Amino acid sequence: MLVKVNGEGVELPDGSTVRDAIESSGAPYIEGCVLGVIKGKEEIERHVNKYSIKTNKGSIIIELMPEASKNLVETWKQHYKEFENLRIRWTTSNEVSLGPVKTDLTPSRDEYRYDRWDVILSLSGFTADSTHIIFSKTKHDAVYGAPAENKGVFARVVGGKKTIMELTDDDHVGDVKPVLERESTVKSATITDLNTPLADGNEIFTHVLIKTTDKSPESVEHLFAVLEKEKLTVDYESDSFVGFYGLQGLERNPEYVDQRRRGTVTLRNRGVGVGRVYIYREDRVSTPSHTVVGKVKSGIQLIDMVQYGDYITLKTDVDRIMTLSMTQGDAEEFLSSNGVEQVREGLTDDDAVIVGQDPMFTMDIVGQKKLKTFAVPKENILQMEFDENAPRSSWYFKKITGLLDSPVGSLKVHFAFPGMKVMMFEGDSKQSKGLIPENVPVDCVKAGQIGLTNMSRRHIGMMGVRFEDNDEFGPTGEPFGGTNIVGNILRGMESLEKVKDGDIVYVTTKKL
Repeated sequence: MLVKVNGEGVELPDGSTVRDAIESSGAPYIEGCVLGVIKGKEEIERHVNKYSIKTNKGSIIIELMPEASKNLVETWKQHYKEFENLRIRWTTSNEVSLGPVKTDLTPSRDEYRYDRWDVILSLSGFTADSTHIIFSKTKHDAVYGAPAENKGVFARVVGGKKTIMELTDDDHVGDVKPVLERESTVKSATITDLNTPLADGNEIFTHVLIKTTDKSPESVEHLFAVLEKEKLTVDYESDSFVGFYGLQGLERNPEYVDQRRRGTVTLRNRGVGVGRVYIYREDRVSTPSHTVVGKVKSGIQLIDMVQYGDYITLKTDVDRIMTLSMTQGDAEEFLSSNGVEQVREGLTDDDAVIVGQDPMFTMDIVGQKKLKTFAVPKENILQMEFDENAPRSSWYFKKITGLLDSPVGSLKVHFAFPGMKVMMFEGDSKQSKGLIPENVPVDCVKAGQIGLTNMSRRHIGMMGVRFEDNDEFGPTGEPFGGTNIVGNILRGMESLEKVKDGDIVYVTTKKL
């Protein structure tokens, strides 16, 4: 049997499952994510109610009428492809005619009144062998040999009215095809598991592929960070869009603004929900608060199907170029495979660890084909882990350091005095709002614990670490009640002994 996986045909033995199709095709898919199975073209078209008729003057969109008889609608669905590549048969002040094709309809000799923009199945000469499509340009009475059922009217013109008015006998029709909207796809599709048996003609969608734009390099980098694990949770869904809130609160500069058409991917750059990523199911007008980062290249059907809380596999047409936490030697190999020249800075040894790159954004790197990588000795990078009991404090720390969207972050030393056995780092008063007391120490602050000052004290957002245990004050010199413990330094404490005021300290959660 023949099935399609992400639009590509795959031959499978009878009785095959979705898993067999994925394995045979090698389609991208992450275990646990939802996927879509559509029964096939015929099943989809059962629910389609709009069709596009392309002419040399432009396209016409017709919408099937709910009150139209089943016979008229089925006749259209059986024969619409036969109207392709035909010339306009005639035009008058009242109508435009397209055809003929052969049908099994029964003609009527009665005169009927038609409204403007009615779409009529006409039987010229009162014979089904000469069936035409009539686009009504005005309200008028006519004898078209149309079936008595609903006067032959089966659809309305909902788009391209100007095109109809400009058509002449010299014009012709190209493609005629259904307009696939979310409703038509959802009604004929299900979310399923990998063991579901398949039938001939089934279509499977395993992932969504996004084509990124080079007009929004900073915002596209944000998208890469959201998609780091490629397996995303649907945080919001409506008729108009699907939302992913993994980096909500992380601000980006406004960049490319354009129409939010179906399949467009945007980043909220200001206001409520800044940092959210959206993929649109329906057209929306442009707005300065949304930066366009890309367009769904394939898999929009899966976007149509997903629901709140689902996991979904998303990929981009360009892979992220991120060298931070790599060694200089590993980065050289990685960049070379992507056609990018490396320029080493800082410590240039092969085993030195990269803590900075220039340009920072993938789309800029792809354009320039050159990247500067700045590295330091591995022992100068703090490896830490976050405490799950301090979600707000951890988020603040990651945001301040850059760990939210990068594998290596940085802290600026605010206070370092030998003999005090404590070091403090600069915070951000603007970002520190809402740091309620959480995970406060009880009996003792251990050496290597990173803490911050919570909103109960004046210096909210200040961060620090102690070099020895203390049973009275936290890492920022505050009483325990004013201290939130963020996490622990696992490796690199000894390197802090050499650090001075104003120095930059690098931190990561990766095991180097």
